Amino acid sequence: MSAELSAKQNAAYQVLLVDDEQHIRLAVGQTLELAGYEVKTAESAEQALKVLDKDWSGIVVSDINMPGIDGLEMMQRIKEIDQDLPVILITGHGDISMAVGAMRDGAYDFIEKPFSSELLNDVVRRAAEKRSLTLENRELRKALEEQGGLGPRIMGNSAGIQQLRSMIQHIADTPADILIQAETGSGKDLVARYIHEHSNRREKNFVAINCGAVPEHLIESELFGHEKGAFTDAKSRRIGKFEHANGGTLFLDEIESMPLSLQIKLLRVLEERAIERLGSNELIPLDIRVIAATKVDLKALSEQGDYREDLYYRLNVVSLDIPALRERREDIPMLFHHFALIASAQYQKEVPQLSTDKMRALVAHNWPGNVRELRNIAERYVLLGNAYNFDIGQQESTLSDRKMTLPDQVEQFEKVVLEEELSRNNGSLKLTQEALGLPRKTLYDKMKKYELDKRDYK
Repeated sequence: MSAELSAKQNAAYQVLLVDDEQHIRLAVGQTLELAGYEVKTAESAEQALKVLDKDWSGIVVSDINMPGIDGLEMMQRIKEIDQDLPVILITGHGDISMAVGAMRDGAYDFIEKPFSSELLNDVVRRAAEKRSLTLENRELRKALEEQGGLGPRIMGNSAGIQQLRSMIQHIADTPADILIQAETGSGKDLVARYIHEHSNRREKNFVAINCGAVPEHLIESELFGHEKGAFTDAKSRRIGKFEHANGGTLFLDEIESMPLSLQIKLLRVLEERAIERLGSNELIPLDIRVIAATKVDLKALSEQGDYREDLYYRLNVVSLDIPALRERREDIPMLFHHFALIASAQYQKEVPQLSTDKMRALVAHNWPGNVRELRNIAERYVLLGNAYNFDIGQQESTLSDRKMTLPDQVEQFEKVVLEEELSRNNGSLKLTQEALGLPRKTLYDKMKKYELDKRDYK
């Protein structure tokens, strides 16, 4: 890595240098500044402690032997402020055993005098990166808590997810049936449960059935129930899914898999809000909300004659689209951290610190398996630690593999989003502007900045 690139990366890090000798502060401070760090100095522990708080974004480098509060006592006080703030101690030859003891008490590392600039920079770099990851994890935890609460959660701050939560808030307490459309692994089941838990039906049953997982000859009985003797193996009365969900929510996943012969019966139930068990002539009234989910275009399917058009329109009272994970890449760090914390609790293992390179690889991946794929990778990462090299395959990525500063990464990501949206809208600036929620002038300015031409996307 070039010295220039290293200095650019280090510019994001702060170092508080504590030493009672001015010439040491000048010499060590200059070394760190040449490496690109933002350096603050203090001539005493008392002065340094006034600067620090739990949100201090840097690290501390301190001499051990100082008048008044020495480096060891200062370290203990720092740990009371923030247990995770790295403290690097500078020691004389006679202080080695003392420094080793300090590391057992929580010091990040120690450097013995005299030391080279390379050694100092290496230790400081590792400590600064650790601090950066610690603060990033805290921000993620905070964001998770802000979106917390009991029951299922729809996590993320991307525009698509915020719009999804807003729509659910508006329709949660209405009796309207809902059609959820999303790719496999996007969380259709979670969204359905979220709607139920945030509605006035939350005290009643949420009943889910995968229409593609039940054999065709059994699905009618599963949905509507049957009376004893209704057919050969009907040895007792059975309550079906509709009846069991009465007062609550019935979730019909993979609704496209429902046999055509059953679709007309489902349509009748949706219109009449009543069922008959197989083998019975008694109508059972229902107070129920139906949420259906599909991974295909039901309208196209109905136009091809493979799905009843009237049922499609009856189900599609309210339509919710869950964005694919590749369309909301900014949510990936939060989601990964959330799934890693769940796996940590499940397996009683610590969550390893995730390197910037690995997070960049996660954000660059196209995620054909969506959130389910991300969850599996987070779980394996907790189980295997840093030995796990993310089996997300070799793929072309618009994000560079070289080391990049945060502003460079943000710009690269912004360019990717603009290119994807222009391509999706065939170069239409109006549709792109609306999809990204940008003022027209802002879109023009960004296209000019990244040398994008709408004609290249038609």
